[in-house]
Amino acid sequence: MGDEAHADLEGTMSNPPLKTGHVALNVTDLSRSTEFYEKLFDFDVIARSDAERKFALLGKDGRVSVALWQQAGGGFDTGLSGLHHLSFEVPTIDDVRRAEETLKTLGVEFAYDGIVAHAEGAGSGGVFFTDPDGVRLEIYTPRGVDGDSAPVKDAPTCGFF
Repeated sequence: MGDEAHADLEGTMSNPPLKTGHVALNVTDLSRSTEFYEKLFDFDVIARSDAERKFALLGKDGRVSVALWQQAGGGFDTGLSGLHHLSFEVPTIDDVRRAEETLKTLGVEFAYDGIVAHAEGAGSGGVFFTDPDGVRLEIYTPRGVDGDSAPVKDAPTCGFF
């Protein structure tokens, strides 16, 4: 490709920064998953259909954060390509602690015991767990976990749970 064509191509690729709009998950039981995400994040149900095509749109202040679609025939399979895990950032370590307490009341299975660092000596970290269909989730904060040891020594904690 010539320099002129390359320069033209570069000009068309300068897009504004991307921001995730919402995350959509296939679930096996819409009611169970809706209740889980409502309680965990204090989401409102923005829209819901229990007709033939079952779905729920969850979020705050009219902004959809999580969409649930009852289309799955089985639980999450970590052996297939696609989603590895879904991560939610909160501002402080206290927010992670509050989420951890909520998760305990929901009876979730944690991947690690308590709040853990993303890497050895990292300031960021959180809790790692699964939703009712086995989707791997993380609630973390970018700072405040200083000095904690990471459960995975040679790679990011969030990559291997």
